[in-house]
Amino acid sequence: MGTMLQDMRYGVRMMLKRPGFTLIAVLALALGIGANSAIFSVVNAVLLRPLPYEAEERLVTIETRNANSGSIGGVLSYLNFADVRDQSRTLEYAAAYSQSGTFLAAGDELERLRGVVISADVFPMLGVKPLIGRTYTREEDQKGARKVIVISYGLWQRRFGSDPKIVGQEIPIGTRPALVLGVMPKGFKFPVEAETVEFWQPLVPNLSDTDTQRRDAQWLSVVAKRKAGVTEQQAQTEISTIASRLQAQYPDTNTSVGFALTPLHEKLVGDLRTALFVLLAAVGCVLLIACANVANLLLARAAARHKEVAIRRALGASRWRIVRQLLTESILLSVMGGGLGLLLGWWGVDVLMAAMPTDIPLAGEVSLDWRVLAFTAALSILTGILFGLAPAMQSSKLDLNESLKEGGRGSTEGGSGRLRSALIVTEIAVSMVLLVGAGLLGQSFMRLLDVSPGFNPQGVLTTDVVFINKKYAEDERKVATLDEILRSASALPGVQAVGTVDPLPLGGNFVAYSFNIEGRAPFNPSEAPSADRRTITPDYFRAMAIPLVRGRAFNARDAKDAPPVVVINETFARRFFAGEDPVGKRLLFDDEPDAPAREVVGVVGDVRHAGLDVEAGPEFYLPYAQAPAVRATLVVRTTAADPASVITPLRDMIRRIDKDIPVYNVKTMGQLLSESVARRRFNMMLLGTFALVALFLAAIGIYGVMSYSVTQRTHEIGIRIALGAQARDVLKMVVRQGMTLVLVGVLIGVVAAFSLTRIMRSLLFGVSPTDVMTFAAVSIVLAGIALLACLIPARRATRVDPMVALRYE
Repeated sequence: MGTMLQDMRYGVRMMLKRPGFTLIAVLALALGIGANSAIFSVVNAVLLRPLPYEAEERLVTIETRNANSGSIGGVLSYLNFADVRDQSRTLEYAAAYSQSGTFLAAGDELERLRGVVISADVFPMLGVKPLIGRTYTREEDQKGARKVIVISYGLWQRRFGSDPKIVGQEIPIGTRPALVLGVMPKGFKFPVEAETVEFWQPLVPNLSDTDTQRRDAQWLSVVAKRKAGVTEQQAQTEISTIASRLQAQYPDTNTSVGFALTPLHEKLVGDLRTALFVLLAAVGCVLLIACANVANLLLARAAARHKEVAIRRALGASRWRIVRQLLTESILLSVMGGGLGLLLGWWGVDVLMAAMPTDIPLAGEVSLDWRVLAFTAALSILTGILFGLAPAMQSSKLDLNESLKEGGRGSTEGGSGRLRSALIVTEIAVSMVLLVGAGLLGQSFMRLLDVSPGFNPQGVLTTDVVFINKKYAEDERKVATLDEILRSASALPGVQAVGTVDPLPLGGNFVAYSFNIEGRAPFNPSEAPSADRRTITPDYFRAMAIPLVRGRAFNARDAKDAPPVVVINETFARRFFAGEDPVGKRLLFDDEPDAPAREVVGVVGDVRHAGLDVEAGPEFYLPYAQAPAVRATLVVRTTAADPASVITPLRDMIRRIDKDIPVYNVKTMGQLLSESVARRRFNMMLLGTFALVALFLAAIGIYGVMSYSVTQRTHEIGIRIALGAQARDVLKMVVRQGMTLVLVGVLIGVVAAFSLTRIMRSLLFGVSPTDVMTFAAVSIVLAGIALLACLIPARRATRVDPMVALRYE
């Protein structure tokens, strides 16, 4: 311990003696360690930290699996869920849920709340008890039961002032008051993937007759908990057996319906795993380059300290004693870098949280907890050993006779020179891999932005309206009021066209229905094709600039009592009417069993509703007057430079028509389009930032090595110039030395990138992970910057004065 303290004191003195060296080394390490800590905090929260529920390792999701294709869907019908729940012997609990929304009255205003309708079993399944009050029971999760609600801690604080007497009171929510049963503890959230959860209500009272009577009405997410001691394989075998039983029992709806179990945590992180590990590997590469730079600095310093080390060896210090002293100094540097890196990581987490897309599950749990602190501490020590070991071992290999001579400066240059060259090659190769990865993501993102969404988002404002008041129980009242809103909105200054749609493109909601084509043999109910349904008003296509390809759009004559009509998209037409004119054909939809067939009156262009990276599927549009709904999204095309300027007059106009109609979720289509690519933009920006940092550090490393090489070869260069070498000869010699290392590094980097970028395949769009143009462009850019880093010391070498150089040693 005494000698260790002695080594530490001596190491501190050496760092204080060379403050410039210490500052550069600590900053380089802090940058690498801080970036690693920040990214690891995200990996820790999303991938490593267990879910905050009791026995979370036994929680699973149950999804539908197509027995023919093997594809896993996601949602179940209530009847299928109920059969799985009641027939399973390996599941301790099973709960179905769907995200929901309602309105809370606050004086004359209505506040939009986001919540969940969910089975009563969810609370005991998760092992979470309310802060005050209780949760609802199975008896309250039945048709005809009293309307009850459990509220979140945040809602309790924000709207009810943390009043404990709220339990047992009725609050004005939705169309009728609900009895507050309890308040959940702070931080509780389920489902985890939901952006916000402010309330929980029983599932069954919120189901329609169709939901409880039709086995093919699939819209419920299901989470379950395996019994203790039951393996995932045992539970999967049982629910597969249940699926087979239901297929035989209900051939009309379940012929191809199977069930699949997935651990809840695995389901939540899904495709995030690859992206986060790629980012973690990227910051690891940045730290590796920082370590290589510091190792080069230490090698350069070791050359200046070789006499000191030789004297210590001559006085009896063992090789291990020298190595331990130098490693202690390295670890002191890395610990200082780790401390500063932790502060940078703390700041980096805030930056990441501000830039992170809102749809990343568990992102709210990101913090610098004990795992991150332990990771940073271990990383700091390992980093010190990594960059310090090679220089320490190199310094301990001394020829004492040569080192103690007055002219022994170059005695260690052979080995350390080769080591510095190897480090530079490593830096270039690692930078090449990062730059190629960033280039692929950047090119992928640009190609994604070039994809047409099928509409023109410029100048379009959207806002949701909902008819929740009892006076809108009749469909005629909804249609008449919406017509009045559309007429009034059209008269607002700067408004070109107004329509409504439900659900909105890129809004994250989908409603699919199966159908048959009149005049053709009906499909087997379990194999009938389906298409996404949109309900619109006549001017919607004009407001969104969706092109009409064939036939006509809806008009005012397509009223409730008019012949039922439908408009389909191009994909629908190609898939089901190949070689035919679809206009005039008639479709029978399963959700309208008693209604006459709908005539196809038009075909419109495809719209990428699910995202720019998802091809449009079959879709159909119904006129709102023939399929009125409680909710609709206004789509307003304006000539204003900022569509948001229409928000206030639009909201005032609706309030004048009826103050009981809430207006919420106001966004421009540009915002929605930006949000739809947020994950890809986030990945691209982070990896691009790390790649640029790596390039900067690599360039600094090349410059430092070449500058040191020129300094060491000053005597040689002077002799060459004295013997007649021209400036261009010296320039070529120095540049050739540096660029040889660079080209070797680029070649190794190309081979490594060719193998490693395949891992990124799922993160790319429209770009091959081995895209030749990207590899070529990155190679040229990297070589060009490296050439610049070599030219600066090379030009300095050409200005060496032979008389001074010949007296250099």
